[in-house]
Amino acid sequence: MGRLYPLEKTRNIGIIAHIDAGKTTTTERVLYYTGVSHKIGEVHEGTTITDWMPQERERGITITAASVTCFWSPSYLEKSKTKEENIQKEYKINIIDTPGHVDFTAEVERSLRVLDGAVVVFDGVQGVEAQSETVWHQADKYNVPRICFINKLDRMGASFEDSLKSINERLTKNAIPVVIPVGIEENFSSLIDLIRMEIVDFQGEKGEIVIRKPIPDNLISEAEKYRKLMLEKLSEVDEEFMNKYLEDNFTESDIRSAIRQSCIKYQFIPVYCGSSLKNKGVQLVLDGVVDFLPSPLDLEEVRGFDPKTNSEIILKPSDNEPFSALIFKLAIDQFVGTLTYVRVYSGVLKRGDVILNTRTNESFRVGRLVVMHANQREEIEELFAGDIGAIVGVKNLKTGDTICDPKTPIMFESIKFNEPVIWLKIEPKTKQDQEKMGIYLKALTDEDPTFKIKVDPETGDTLIGGMGELHLEIMVDRLRREFRVETNVGMPQVAYRETITKTVEAEGKYIRQSGGRGQYGHVVIKVDPLERNKGFEFVNAIKGGIIPDNFIPAIEKGLRETIEKGVIANYPLTDIKITLFDGSFHEVDSSDLAFKIAAEIALKDAVKKANPIFLEPIMKLEVFTPQEFLGDITGDLASRRAKIEEVLDVGELKKILAKVPLAEMFGYVTILRSLTQGRGFSYMEFYNYQEVPQYLFDNIISNKQGIKK
Repeated sequence: MGRLYPLEKTRNIGIIAHIDAGKTTTTERVLYYTGVSHKIGEVHEGTTITDWMPQERERGITITAASVTCFWSPSYLEKSKTKEENIQKEYKINIIDTPGHVDFTAEVERSLRVLDGAVVVFDGVQGVEAQSETVWHQADKYNVPRICFINKLDRMGASFEDSLKSINERLTKNAIPVVIPVGIEENFSSLIDLIRMEIVDFQGEKGEIVIRKPIPDNLISEAEKYRKLMLEKLSEVDEEFMNKYLEDNFTESDIRSAIRQSCIKYQFIPVYCGSSLKNKGVQLVLDGVVDFLPSPLDLEEVRGFDPKTNSEIILKPSDNEPFSALIFKLAIDQFVGTLTYVRVYSGVLKRGDVILNTRTNESFRVGRLVVMHANQREEIEELFAGDIGAIVGVKNLKTGDTICDPKTPIMFESIKFNEPVIWLKIEPKTKQDQEKMGIYLKALTDEDPTFKIKVDPETGDTLIGGMGELHLEIMVDRLRREFRVETNVGMPQVAYRETITKTVEAEGKYIRQSGGRGQYGHVVIKVDPLERNKGFEFVNAIKGGIIPDNFIPAIEKGLRETIEKGVIANYPLTDIKITLFDGSFHEVDSSDLAFKIAAEIALKDAVKKANPIFLEPIMKLEVFTPQEFLGDITGDLASRRAKIEEVLDVGELKKILAKVPLAEMFGYVTILRSLTQGRGFSYMEFYNYQEVPQYLFDNIISNKQGIKK
């Protein structure tokens, strides 16, 4: 059938933001204006297209990243008389509406990994919020060009200037308005387009009619001030435009071209504004997406490595190159089984093709291909370079896997995710639920890489781990609703870590003689503490064959298993360097098992002698409260071992920024409501691991032992 939209007219974008900034409301307008939907869904009514899960509609939040394909031609272009001519002006936009709640940042992380550009939505009342910073830095990590949209300018307390200032101060100095509002709060009426120097009005029942007209005299000086700021910034970052600007010899096309080049290089971030709920400004954001965000052709060539030789492979984003794609999401569909979302980087994927998974070195045949419109599927025959789509019903694939043409194996850098910070005991209510629970928990871990299952070695209990209380609450709810599995859950447990504080040496011997062949393993190790968040490092310093090379993997396996299980209270060990430097072996009795056990004995002994401590997850907390409750809130936080860093004014509210141990924060949402008569609210996200105070060390051990009993 062939490609309908050229690669240079394809945009792969994400809509990212803090929770409640209006991402999903903005996406609903995008779908309406681009003709994907004929009715605008509202978050507060539970009728949105991208928030299709019952849990999303009830809570008014996005949980899974929904994928939608739509088409747009710039609103400032005049419509042609024929449908064919209008289609030629259109761009294909693949949008992923990502969650804003911190417990679901894995969805944002994996989406950004495969996107070419992003629209970052800000609340015009709050400005930059905690999760705004998190998603911004995630976008920095993957070098994703972006545009900003300051939303909710119709709300009481909204301020375009303050929101822009918070972006410039907390995120980047390169964010420059290309659109400014006319009026604010209840007087917000329209926008000024600084590129064309026109007033833009949005009329019709849903703001679908875009009217452009001259700027009245009373608004000209404000518009010229912001336009000058835009042009001067462009002159700083684009030499060709600077020459035209100094000669006062540039066109609208020159401005767009300079913004586009600078936006792709992350030197100029266009800022838009409006109110999605009041249907003002979203069409101009769509113009910005097609005008300024990159196509797959604008980005660097695709770099991966040969899984056999480890040498670098470079592919162009072209249909003529060998096929390669990255799997960025797995989703369980009750009707078709597993949906595997892929971003195609090069070549073409056709139905019936045989494809290689380079992680497992297994090949499989592609049965069905679909593109997604949220939870609606459209069957297709092929996916081209730059496309985002899904393969139906293939097993043994994981998030982060590379799939490619078997003749040209390539492996892309995978996607790394944070480990859980909280665990819950879970058990099935009936025997029938028991059989299903294991199957569906496994399916949920395939779908969400930050959701983990483990069995407590002491009690045999099944534990589920995640990024926060809400994360685990949603997973238990999904088991009940989607898979009809009823469960009981225990109290939340903090995911502590064990580590050491001094360097020691230790010996491990495992010698058994009981008739016939015996067992002999003997190792000597040195353990050193590493700086925080460095994990585990193993160094083989054996010289002269004191221990033969073939036993080294068994020793490393014994060390890794002990690290997973922990030594003091069965919490995983971290930030430790282990050097194997001595030992001995027996010609007949030595075995892999003997050396594995000897390594475990040595490490357990070493940790006990190396002044072990616990590390606990520390959370970044934002609390919003009316002024009259500020003293009560700060007093309560102090009792929770919180370090209050700053108290800011945000409209009528006070905003408290703090770092606080997760162990002290279970059930905080309910307590905050009671302290503020229901008017306070908070956001919390993982920050890092820090040492547990000594006076709590023994408590943790005794609590852990109490649980085991």
